[in-house]
Amino acid sequence: MNVIKAWIERHFSNPQVVILTVILLLGFAVIYFFGRMLVPLFAGLVVAYLLDGLIKPLVRRRVPRIAAVVMVFLLFMLLLLFTIFWLVPLLIRQVTQLVQQLPTMIGAAQQLLLQLPENYPRLISEEQVYELIAAIRREVTGMAQKLLSFSVASVMGLITLLVYLFIVPLLVFFFLKDKERLLDWFASFMPRDRWLAMRVWEDVNAQIANYIRGKTWEIIIVWASTALTFTLFDLQYAVLLGFIVGLSVLIPYVGAAVATIPIALVAYFQWGFASEFVWILVAYTIIQTIDGNVLAPLLLSEVVNIHPVAVIASILVFGGLWGFWGIFFAIPLATLVQAILRAWPSVPAGATPDDTAPAG
Repeated sequence: MNVIKAWIERHFSNPQVVILTVILLLGFAVIYFFGRMLVPLFAGLVVAYLLDGLIKPLVRRRVPRIAAVVMVFLLFMLLLLFTIFWLVPLLIRQVTQLVQQLPTMIGAAQQLLLQLPENYPRLISEEQVYELIAAIRREVTGMAQKLLSFSVASVMGLITLLVYLFIVPLLVFFFLKDKERLLDWFASFMPRDRWLAMRVWEDVNAQIANYIRGKTWEIIIVWASTALTFTLFDLQYAVLLGFIVGLSVLIPYVGAAVATIPIALVAYFQWGFASEFVWILVAYTIIQTIDGNVLAPLLLSEVVNIHPVAVIASILVFGGLWGFWGIFFAIPLATLVQAILRAWPSVPAGATPDDTAPAG
């Protein structure tokens, strides 16, 4: 008990540490318990972070902020309408076509699997093949049931989506227009002497802004380049597969490997093991190489470097807690943890901002 008491006194004797801890616990509790209700708010914040990066250059060129906000917001609305009336229907159409073709693909896969015991009798038996086929059928049946349940609940989902399509742009506009006013209002509820929390916030806020803008542009560029490449090769479901590849960049190291599976399957069922199949995989490998070695470092150069083990661990933890948003913000949240750990040991009891400032 004395060891625990000494540890608490050593780390929590400074009021600044206590303030930071309370703020973090309150923020975690709000997100954990009310996260589903606040999804439109989070979506609006992400879009506002993204668009604010377009407003700042206009303000620096002496464009009035309200005029810059209106111009950027109108551009956002045009892109939103384009997405709703062209891109989303195209993706839905390709998903429908892929689902309709699944029985044919499963039949071809079954014939391919049944050849394995003949070609490699020492490695695999017919019983193992039949067990694998049965497992695939169970998974496909489960997917079909999920699609059916989704279609049954689609009315409520459509109503929710329509509400979000109205609320999110409205939130984005007010986040951009009243940015300073909202920040001042929020700061009015915080303790006045909160320099440690502010230091952590300034660091994390910059990282979140850079991450959202860089990662969004990375998704768009990878999606567009992959879809264009697959279209030039005349691969089926090019836009849908490009969309999957674009989203795969949200999960470093693992996403690229997972996205390879649907691409290879669609290419195989379209051409077999022909030269086109090989060229598709070569093109996809080139895109991933450029993304990993050129595009991502260029767009995310200002984001703090985090060890791959920490990235994967943060994806598992925060993704398990908050689903998609946890995966999307895994790296910024890992940056938050890193900033806290970096600031925490440097705060002795009774310290002030001048005491912990680096020597100039």
